[in-house]
Amino acid sequence: MTQTSENVTWLTQEAYNQLKAELEYLSGPARTDIAAKIAAAREEGDLRENGGYHAAKEEQGKQELRVRQLTQLLDNAKVGEAPASTDGAVAPGMVVTIAFDGDEDDTMTFLLASREYASADVETYSPQSPLGSGVIGHKVGENAQYELPNGKKASVTILKAEPYSG
Repeated sequence: MTQTSENVTWLTQEAYNQLKAELEYLSGPARTDIAAKIAAAREEGDLRENGGYHAAKEEQGKQELRVRQLTQLLDNAKVGEAPASTDGAVAPGMVVTIAFDGDEDDTMTFLLASREYASADVETYSPQSPLGSGVIGHKVGENAQYELPNGKKASVTILKAEPYSG
């Protein structure tokens, strides 16, 4: 479900099965398909000016990158529920509600989790993102700071932090 600082990724059984199926497809039938596309394009002649060949090779590279990402993710996966924060602090696997300083009515709720666990129900921020890393470890009522892309600091107040229930 989420990543922790030890590089463990917590996944529900459903998420694990989905990612495992994607890996099996990309490692099997998809590899065979892309190899056939490359072979067919190679037979068309001069590879320097062969757009189909170059497109197929680029697709192969993207596919192999995803295979490596999934392999690493699943190798570090723990299936089940992420451990609840025992001290009430924000941790990966939690739904966090924050208020932006200067406008207490401007609030945002998000799931602090890896992108593989992104849900349509709630926006997902990675624990490694500026906002995610800024709020980790802070408790409800505390202020947290994070760095904006322009280099300035932003401050938020933690309003709520609850374990994600799916």
